[in-house]
Amino acid sequence: MAQTEPAPFLTDPTGREHLLTGDTVIMGRALESDIVVTSKRVSREHARVRREGWRVILEDLDSTNGTYLNDERILTPVELRDQDRITVGDVTLVFHDPDITFRDTPFPDLEVDVAAGVVRVDRRVVALSSKEVALLAHLHANRGQVCSKDDIGSAVWPEYSDSVYDYQVENLVRRLRAKLELDPASPQLLLTMRGLGYKLLSRG
Repeated sequence: MAQTEPAPFLTDPTGREHLLTGDTVIMGRALESDIVVTSKRVSREHARVRREGWRVILEDLDSTNGTYLNDERILTPVELRDQDRITVGDVTLVFHDPDITFRDTPFPDLEVDVAAGVVRVDRRVVALSSKEVALLAHLHANRGQVCSKDDIGSAVWPEYSDSVYDYQVENLVRRLRAKLELDPASPQLLLTMRGLGYKLLSRG
C-alpha cells in the first residue's frame, strides 16, 4: 500500500487546523465556503487555495478588500511556502507544509528593487539601512561576479575615497548577511570568496 503524503493545512487564530486535501479550497463569508470567515471585510468568495501536485497556490477572487500574503496584497496567484501568513479581512491564517523536511531546500528568492529601495527574500520585505542597501545594490548589479573589498568601499562609502578599511566592509557584509540568509553561518546568497572579496548569487 502506498504511503499517504501528509496534507498541507492552514491554522486559524483559534488554532484550528483546516486540511487542504481537495484540489481547491474557498475562503469567504458565505456559509458554503470551505473555510468560513465571518467578517464584514471578507467577500462571500474571497480567496482560493488550490493544489497543483505538491505545490499550493493562493489567489484572490476579486475580493473587495484584497487578500494579503505576509502583509502584502497579492495581485496574481502565488505559491505558498511553509509559515506563510494569509490575511483575509481582519483574520490571518498560517500555512503549514508538513512535507517540507522531505524536499530539497529551495534556493532563496531574492528581489531587489533599487529604485524603490525595497528588498524581499522569499517574498518577505527586509528592512535595510542605507549602507546595507548601497552594498546590496552594488553586489546585485554585479551578481555572479566577485566584488573586491576596494570596489565595495568605493561604491558604499564614496565620501571617504580611499580611507575605507577592510573591517568596515566585513562588518557591513556580516550585517547584511544576517538579514538575507536563513542561516548566516551557511550562506546561500552572499558568499565570501577568500582572498578575493564577495559574490552575490542569483537564481538560475
